[in-house]
Amino acid sequence: MSACGHEKGLISIDEAIDHILNTVKPLGTENIELQNSLSRYLAQPIHSPVNLPSFDQSAVDGYALCASDIIEKNQCFELIGEIRAGQSSDLVLKAGQATRIFTGGKLPEGCTTIARQEIVHRLDEHQIQITESLQANIDIRRQGEELALGQQVANKDQYLKTGPLAALSMAGVHLVDVYRQPKVAVVITGDEVATEQNSLSNAHVYDANGPLIKAWFQERHIQVEILHIHDEAKALTELFARLKNHYDVIVTTGGVSVGDYDFVRPCAFEVGFKEIFWKVKQKPGKPIFFAKYQQDQHACYLLGLPGNPAAVYVCMQVYTRLLIDALQGQNQNIDWFEVKLAQPLKADKRERFMRMKLELHAGELSAANLANQQSHMLSNLMDANCLVRVPADISPEVGTLVSAIRI
Repeated sequence: MSACGHEKGLISIDEAIDHILNTVKPLGTENIELQNSLSRYLAQPIHSPVNLPSFDQSAVDGYALCASDIIEKNQCFELIGEIRAGQSSDLVLKAGQATRIFTGGKLPEGCTTIARQEIVHRLDEHQIQITESLQANIDIRRQGEELALGQQVANKDQYLKTGPLAALSMAGVHLVDVYRQPKVAVVITGDEVATEQNSLSNAHVYDANGPLIKAWFQERHIQVEILHIHDEAKALTELFARLKNHYDVIVTTGGVSVGDYDFVRPCAFEVGFKEIFWKVKQKPGKPIFFAKYQQDQHACYLLGLPGNPAAVYVCMQVYTRLLIDALQGQNQNIDWFEVKLAQPLKADKRERFMRMKLELHAGELSAANLANQQSHMLSNLMDANCLVRVPADISPEVGTLVSAIRI
């Protein structure tokens, strides 16, 4: 059992989350083209600018018919024309008349029902026979049956993934008001980190944090600038002084603990950042640091992550996620779900974030523990699909309910 949980001054995970949500103010909004809005949050609800469909249309390839009553089996109709999808037609059907029509074609005046082509026998160029009885209003899409003009189609704060974006496109929406995405700089500290593939020596390690963080932001369609810097206080102070006025967020890795070369906190203070919290009673990621710089209307938030890659991954999934969403108007906690543990676990003085695998057995979902949970190890991410919160000071048994998020 780790002794780190006895350290004084540590705040809880929930307290750290509250600090972020209570500190961060949303950025402004902008009006952009819908086609460029993937992974953005709507700043205003959207109402349909059109009826959908915008006109009565055929739902199938077939024949538009005009009949005064139920159409009987083998009833014949005079064929007077053809209407293709996208074609405007002045055809007017009278009782006993029909026109060829295709899916999406605008119904001609007088149409009472559609006969799909599978139940139509073509007698000659000018006459068809219906091989089954047919009711009125079959296979017709009525104007506005999906969406009416002015109907709300999207709520404020809707997250625009592929599906919602496609639905808004079909409704004729071209411009949307969205929250501005933050401008982010990522600073990778540490003399031990190899910045190039061929620069690895027997005292260096490959950079996992830079690609990890870049990929995390790419999944959200947020561009970031990745910067590597040596463990030198003067250089780091100068870098922070430059970045704070041009970025909304600075994410750092390494240099936030109490070592002789951990310069992130003192260098941040040197250029005007004010500490919100430092050190959380969690494992991994205890020395996480959160600070804010304010100059007139501009704010820059610094999230100092530990250097170990698993700690970086966990903190990105929880704290960076909260920070980035809050800047985009989403000021609420992560949507945790409950799941049962598949194996018993040993106790720890700190609350743990553990990488696990969701599995379904006999219709019941459970979280299975994975090996290599140490903060410097990432190999279990090949199998992990959730991050589980294991409370401190308990030895949970099989079936214990815990909170989790999908990763």
